[in-house]
Amino acid sequence: MKPYTITTIDSDFSEEYKNILDEQFNPDFPDAVWCTDITYIWTYEGFVYLTSIMDLYSRKIISWVLSDTLETKWVVEAVNKAKKVRNVSKPLILHSDRGRQYTAKDYADATSGMTLSYSKKAYPWDNACIESFHSLLKREWINRFKITDYNHAYKLIFKYIEAFYNTVRIHSHCDYVSPNEYEKKYWIKLRQMEINVA
Repeated sequence: MKPYTITTIDSDFSEEYKNILDEQFNPDFPDAVWCTDITYIWTYEGFVYLTSIMDLYSRKIISWVLSDTLETKWVVEAVNKAKKVRNVSKPLILHSDRGRQYTAKDYADATSGMTLSYSKKAYPWDNACIESFHSLLKREWINRFKITDYNHAYKLIFKYIEAFYNTVRIHSHCDYVSPNEYEKKYWIKLRQMEINVA
């Protein structure tokens, strides 16, 4: 079995799918811009696929789904989880590549009301932040292990995202605090401004 797999299966590259984000990776507040992507993880029982959704304000992974297929339903599940976790119906922009999962009708239904943005063809830099996260996940953690199966992969990903990346790992973008702490500082500052105005 080859040690890699293709997760982006090209769809229609018409002008319908525009790059609204245009590499503007630093929104001023949470839930302004989310980005999403799929990466593969090799196990001894075959590939599994991680769909992640990141809030670009804090670089926090707000939703993730691990699956054993590339069906659109797993991307839809990740979107629905993100909306529930963040208690919002829509961010201003949701950015992805142009893979068929992100241009499918079910995805359009799940993201109704959102402004969808798409990377240019074969240009991963348009989605650099989520691409960078997936690289970090593999380099800092996943590549240390010989992963036996889906359950093993799930436990490793859960530990990295929920117990390290979002909560402990510092980011230069976040003034050298974790994504959770960076968002916490934002909400504290916002509440203080509201009190001062009142």
